[in-house]
Amino acid sequence: MSSTVRVLPLGGLGEIGKNMMVVEYQDRIVVIDTGLRFPTAEMLGIDLVLPDFSYLKERAEQIEAIVITHGHEDHLGALPWVLRELNRAGVNPPIYSSRLTVAMARSKLDEHRLRDVDISDVKTGEQITAGPFDIELVHMTHSIPDACAVALHTDLGVILATGDYKFDQTPVDERPADFARLAELGAEGVLLLCGDSTNADRPGYSPSEAVVGPHLEEVFARCEGRIVVTSFASNIHRVQQVVDAAAAQGRKVALVGRSMRKNVGIGRSLGHIEVPEGMLIQPQEVEHYPDHKVVIISTGSQGEPLSALRRMAHHDHRQIQLHRGDTVVFSATPIPGNERAVGDTVDRLYHIGCDVITTADAPIHASGHGFQEELKLMLNLVKPRYVMPIHGDHKRIHLHGQLAQAVGIDADAVFALENGLPLELDARGARIGEKQQAGMIFVDGVDIGDPADVALRDRRTLSADGILILVATISAQDGSPVQDPEVIFRGVPFVDNAAALADTIRSEIEDVLTKAAADGIREIEDLQHELHEELAAFLYDRLKRRPMVLPVVVEV
Repeated sequence: MSSTVRVLPLGGLGEIGKNMMVVEYQDRIVVIDTGLRFPTAEMLGIDLVLPDFSYLKERAEQIEAIVITHGHEDHLGALPWVLRELNRAGVNPPIYSSRLTVAMARSKLDEHRLRDVDISDVKTGEQITAGPFDIELVHMTHSIPDACAVALHTDLGVILATGDYKFDQTPVDERPADFARLAELGAEGVLLLCGDSTNADRPGYSPSEAVVGPHLEEVFARCEGRIVVTSFASNIHRVQQVVDAAAAQGRKVALVGRSMRKNVGIGRSLGHIEVPEGMLIQPQEVEHYPDHKVVIISTGSQGEPLSALRRMAHHDHRQIQLHRGDTVVFSATPIPGNERAVGDTVDRLYHIGCDVITTADAPIHASGHGFQEELKLMLNLVKPRYVMPIHGDHKRIHLHGQLAQAVGIDADAVFALENGLPLELDARGARIGEKQQAGMIFVDGVDIGDPADVALRDRRTLSADGILILVATISAQDGSPVQDPEVIFRGVPFVDNAAALADTIRSEIEDVLTKAAADGIREIEDLQHELHEELAAFLYDRLKRRPMVLPVVVEV
C-alpha cells in the first residue's frame, strides 16, 4: 500500500464552480464535494457543466466515502450524476455531510430517482472512520446554514479542506465558525490546508450577513408598489431576512421558482427559516392583494435563461406579470461570467418600467466568502505545513498563495495548482505528481457527454454559419444525375442574390456527380463525401463562411 497522501483536484481550480477533490491514501479514496457550474453563452443547448470524473469511475472500488461541505450547487450539484456512474460500476459509497446538506441532497437524489443511497448526516466534532481516514466536519459560516470544513485525519497528518467560508462574528443563526476546533487542529498539526480563494482579491473583512437585514428593511420602507427580491435559492439566511423585512412592512410573501420553494420548505422543516402564520401566499394569489402588500422572493439572480425572474422580465411567466411601479431588488452579486446575463435581465426590467436596486445602490448583499484578513486568520489558526489554494480562478489562487507567504509560510510550501494536477505528500515532503485527466463533461437534458462531443460542435457551426442541405437524385444504372438537385438554406447569411447562388450550387452539384460517375464512384457514402468536400470549399470561397453542408444522395 502507498504511504503517500495524494490530493487531486478534479474541479474548482482555475475556475469558479464545479468543485471536486479526490484524496487518496493507502490505495483508498475519499471524495470531497461533487459540484457543478452553469454553462457559458457559447455552450449552446448545454444545461450543466460537471467535472470530468473519469478518474473516479476507473477507481470506483477504492472509494470509501463522499463528503459534501455544504448545499450549494457548485459543491453538491453533480452528486446524482456521479452516483449514477458509480452505481453502474456496482459501487454505492456512503455519503456524509451536515443535516441541511443531507436534506438537500436527498431531495436532489429523489428527483433523479436515486433512492437506494447510503447518506448520513454527521454532527460536527464526530469522527467517522472510512478505511485509513477518520472524517471530521468542522462548523463554518457561509451563505447557507450547516456549512462545514472537512478534516481528514491520516497517519501522516490532517488534510483540512475549508469548503466555502467566512468568519462572520454575528451570523444570523448565532452560530459562528468553530474557532476553537480550528485552533486545536492547528496545535495538533495540519499537514495540508486546502483553502477557499474566492475573495482572495478583496482586502479587509467581509461584512456580516446580519447587516443585510436592516438595509433590506430600509429599501422596503421606500417602496410603494410590489417588491421582487431575487437571491440564491439556497441562501436560506437571506430568505429569512427578506421575510423579516416584509413582516416589518406588513406585506405578504410569495415564493416563485421551483428551487426557491423547495429549499425554503427544507429550511422550514429543519428550523432554519421561521415564517409567521398566514404570511405566505401562492404566486397565483399575488394579483388578489394590493401592490403595497406583496413581496415576491424569486430565483434568477444570475440571469439564468429559464429562471423565474428572467421569464418575468420577458413577460413569459405564467403567474407573475411585472408592471411599472414594481421594484426588483438584486440581493446577490453576479458570479464571474454571469455579468452579461444579469445585465440583460436588468435592462429588460427597466424597459418594463420597474425600479431596480442592486448592490451598487444599497448594501443589500454580503458575500459568503472571507476577504483577505479572514484568509490570513484561517492560515494563522491552523498553521498548516503546506498550503494548496482552491475554489477560485488562477488570479485568486495566486493571490491566496501570496497571503500564505505573508503570514510566514515558506514559498516552497505553497502549491498553486490546476485541475488534474495532484499534490503528493509523504514523510519526505510534498511534490507535484503526474498530470491526470480532468476537465468538463456536459449535461444536455439528462444525458452527459464529452465537451468534444460532435453535437456541441455542430451547434456552434449552426449558430454561426447555418446549414446547407443538398438533395441529389442519381441513376442506379450509371450514377449520373437524373433531375435538378434540391438546395435548402437555413440560417446561411449570403452576400449575393439567394436564387443565383442556389443555381450556381446546383451546377456545382451536377459537375461533382458527373465527374464521380466518370471516375466510377458509385457508393452513396462516397458520393456524399465528395459533395461535402467540394461544396464546403466552394461556399467558403464564395461566402467566407463555413455552413454545415449536409448532402443527401438518392438512387433511383
